[in-house]
Amino acid sequence: MNKVIITGSNGLLGQSLLNLLLEEKDIYQIYGFSRGENRSGREDFNYVSIDITEEENLKKCVQEIQPDFIINTAAMTQVDDCENNKQACNLLNVDVVKWLSEIADEVNAHVIHISTDFIFDGKKGNYKETDTPNPISYYGLSKLKSEEVLTSSNINFTILRTILVYGKVFDMSRSNIVLWVKEMLEKGKQITIVNDQFRTPTYVTDLALACKISMDKKATGIFNISSSKLMSVFEISQEIADTFNLDKSLIKPISTSTLNQTAPRPAKTGFDLSKTNKELGFYPKTFKEDLQKFKETLS
Repeated sequence: MNKVIITGSNGLLGQSLLNLLLEEKDIYQIYGFSRGENRSGREDFNYVSIDITEEENLKKCVQEIQPDFIINTAAMTQVDDCENNKQACNLLNVDVVKWLSEIADEVNAHVIHISTDFIFDGKKGNYKETDTPNPISYYGLSKLKSEEVLTSSNINFTILRTILVYGKVFDMSRSNIVLWVKEMLEKGKQITIVNDQFRTPTYVTDLALACKISMDKKATGIFNISSSKLMSVFEISQEIADTFNLDKSLIKPISTSTLNQTAPRPAKTGFDLSKTNKELGFYPKTFKEDLQKFKETLS
């Protein structure tokens, strides 16, 4: 029986992981760490209401559980918020990872940590795990620092870098690109979408599965997890309209320079998935195929 702590268990990935791992209760004993009430709609796991930015309490709770794995899905991910509130960003995205790695070293736990394409400057695209990071936002910098905490530690770790995660779970505190575009078009609202940023979006079910594979294989190191075909964000939104049979003439292209965002975004990311294919035996699909699977879960 593997004891698994999921930090951020109320979030999109956190709830998706609960749903996946609780299918195998004979293999995994799950502890969900999150703030406030349990929002997953499930009672069949150990829920711990905790503020993980309180170091002593976090370490005490982990010490009591003595987990085999810690899957850290908690993070501050709103890019402009991170730019405007660097202290809060650093606390959750870097300090918490440092504390988790320290306590993981004591209890001999394997840490699985989620990172991002935003550690890159976006000049190249199709990034390999070995490409040199060069973040252009504070969010990207904080996630790079969190990676460095793990790569310079003595513990077993897996870093899963991902891009533009979407999906739907029981009780969501925030939306994502697919749900937002779908909702706006269903209401007949015109929306503007950038046509000069390129991404490979990630279906949350795939990311949860990659976490599970990383545990089951005890895979260590850095892996890219996303869909397989690079698209502009404008093309992504058009694909959403097509899949859900909505009016894509409501989607108007704009350039990033007109947005006036606080933090800069990398123009072109996307991942090379060959290491993920080879070492994890995991073959992500195109966004179009994943979106079709997601649509089926909604009906």
